[in-house]
Amino acid sequence: MQVPAIRNGSESVGPGRPIGRLSSHAIQLLCMASCLWFAGCEKKKEAAAPAGPPDVLVTDVRQVDNIPYQREWVGTLDGSVNSKVRARVQGYIVRQAFDEGTIVKKGDLLFEIDPAPYVAALEKAKAAMLNAQAQELETSVTAKRKVELFQQATISAEERDQAVQAEAANIASVQAAKAAVVEAELNLGYTKVVSPIDGIASISQVNVGDLVGPSTGELTEVSTVNPIKAKFYISEQEYLKAAKKINDVLTGKALSHDVNLTLILSDGSAFPEKGKLSTVNLNADSRTGTVEVEALFPNPDNILRPGLFALVRLVTESKSLVVPQSSVLFMQGKYLVAVVDKDGKAKVRPVEVGEKVGTVWEIKEGLKIGEQVVAEGIQKVRDDEKVNAKPYVEKQTGEGDKAGAPKTDAGSTSETQNGAR
Repeated sequence: MQVPAIRNGSESVGPGRPIGRLSSHAIQLLCMASCLWFAGCEKKKEAAAPAGPPDVLVTDVRQVDNIPYQREWVGTLDGSVNSKVRARVQGYIVRQAFDEGTIVKKGDLLFEIDPAPYVAALEKAKAAMLNAQAQELETSVTAKRKVELFQQATISAEERDQAVQAEAANIASVQAAKAAVVEAELNLGYTKVVSPIDGIASISQVNVGDLVGPSTGELTEVSTVNPIKAKFYISEQEYLKAAKKINDVLTGKALSHDVNLTLILSDGSAFPEKGKLSTVNLNADSRTGTVEVEALFPNPDNILRPGLFALVRLVTESKSLVVPQSSVLFMQGKYLVAVVDKDGKAKVRPVEVGEKVGTVWEIKEGLKIGEQVVAEGIQKVRDDEKVNAKPYVEKQTGEGDKAGAPKTDAGSTSETQNGAR
């Protein structure tokens, strides 16, 4: 076969085919295709390269000795002892002997009811008693004489028995007369209405000249306000959670100051005196699912009064395990953490969480002290896969972020954020 000669310029290769201009275009297309091919190969090489373990920040599970536990309930203040003062005898009020809203002592005179009818009744009862005593003396002498005559066989047994019976009846009459005198004296004493307790007297419900009696209602009320009582209601779940601690305090097995109660008044200020638990009601309210609890607060200046509303704040301290809040992931109704073992593998583990305090979260179950958990980057972790662990440094943005600073209502916001990650 004869190979045609190649000519320069516009000469043809073969029969009548020019080569010069076509070769330039072909070379350009060939270069472009080569570049694209090499670029595709490079991308395939890059995609095929295996990815390394994800970078995460880890921290140790630590124990805090004074993790605070805080709750608040709306409470109502009441006197530690309350007494509704009523009239025990009927009559007209002739004097009010106290200043309304002031401190009174037990036995202080509050009201005086017209005593004249009761003085007369007492005198009448005394006269009846004297008359009964005179009759009893006469029948006693008669009975003694007739007993002697019967022994001398002068009178019959029937006459003797009648005399003895008359003496016994008059002795009973004397006893009844004496009881009537005591009753009259009591009624006369009841005309002076006195305070049954130490406390503060409320505004009088009656005026001088009013007719009062046992059925006319209360005259006034006296309440002991030092100490003052705070009533509040806790849920059944909260009661069951703290039942042992509450019972230990009420039975003296634990000190009352271990349960720190503070009153937050309606103006937002905290009452300076701390309270202590005094009573937990016998029955839970089946309608509301709550248990009534009472606490006593010293009130030396009588500033707090019955009927005021206040928040009862409970703060206790306990020993607990904590991790940064960013370590906990809320997903599908579970709280999860990633534990990194000594081989660098991450294990996703469910935990039971407690209170949020500052930047940390209390862990009740699922972790042990000294274990390492992922503090940042838990979203990158896959169960039972290796991670590139680096130490986590907790950020301090203020006093409120420290582990010892309590926060209320901690739980809803961070859970939502973790759940969205």
